[in-house]
This record gives sequence, structure tokens and C-alpha cells, in this order.
Amino acid sequence: MKTLKKIWILILPILIFAGCNQKYTPKPRQFFRIDFPEKTYHQLQPGFPYQFDIPDYSRIVSDDDNPDQPNWINISVPANKAEIHISYYNLSESKNSNRVLLNKFMEDSRTLAYKHSQKADAISEQVFMNPSENVYGLIYKIEGNAASPMQFFLTDSTNHFLRGALYIRDIPNIDSLKPVIDFLETDIVRLIETTTWN
Repeated sequence: MKTLKKIWILILPILIFAGCNQKYTPKPRQFFRIDFPEKTYHQLQPGFPYQFDIPDYSRIVSDDDNPDQPNWINISVPANKAEIHISYYNLSESKNSNRVLLNKFMEDSRTLAYKHSQKADAISEQVFMNPSENVYGLIYKIEGNAASPMQFFLTDSTNHFLRGALYIRDIPNIDSLKPVIDFLETDIVRLIETTTWN
């Protein structure tokens, strides 16, 4: 028995030393796997001065923060904790000149997009034109850990001005949110491309 204890006393340090000699490689940080639904769309219900396609896995929610603006809506995607905020202005109802009001709204949209420049790695602008439907606009793609990764505005330059912004209700972490942003970006592009005025 004493011999067996002596052998273990000799072998144990050798095993510990041999085990500590290997390099430790930490596992990379992992994120939850996200399963996305199939992309299918339907038209926004009638009653708004604009029309566009929205995904079947989304739902329209009225903008409770602005009850005096009935044409302001949120397109909610609950599975991804995301919302596309839509605000709308009728340029022809204003006492100001349409051109003055249009310039103000376009500059406000630019200011709101560039407010994210402190957290953003880059902000790119893409012009959108659909002359057959009289829809023109600008898309802002905001890369990095910004609260809103994509914003846009659309107008016909005389009567309608529509602004949209994507928000994800989670801590902005581009590593984990990139798949969600890429998934929803396709929906926003579809929304923009199918926009018409009523």
C-alpha cells in the first residue's frame, strides 16, 4: 500500500505537468442561431396615401407616440425585435411652399441619418428613382453599431413625402445583428421598390 502511494506521488506531478504543457485555445464567442421565415409579401391595407408591399411575418401597428398623425405607422417584425418606422407628410396641405417644405424634410432626414455617425463605421447613400410611379428618394445604409442600420425617404417632389427608419430593439452589436439586418434589408428594398402614391 505504501508503495502504491509512492508511485501515485511520482506519477501525479508528471500527469499534471504533461496536461499543462498543451496550449489553451479559447472558444470564440457564439451567438444564437436565428431561423428566418420564407420571404412572402402582401400589400399594405388600403386607407393610406401610400401603398407598398410588406412581409407576411410583419404586422402594422399605429404610432401611439404621434396620435395626431394617422398616416404614421410602425411595421413590426416581432420575431426579430425590429420595427420600421414610417412617417408621412402631405406637402400640398402646408401653408409653406412645397419646395421649401420638401427641402426641409429632406434635410431633416439627412440629419436624422447622420446622427448615428458617432457609432457608425460608415454611412452610404444610394439614390432611388422609379419614374413610372413618380417615386424618388435616398437610402442611407448605416454600418456599425448604430441603433438604426437603415433609413430612407421617398417623395414625388410635389405632394407626398414618406420617411422610413429601421430599428432593432436590442443592444446594437453588429456581430450578432448582421444576419437580422441583412434579412430585413431585403424587405425594406422591396417596400421602397413597390411604393406608389394614392
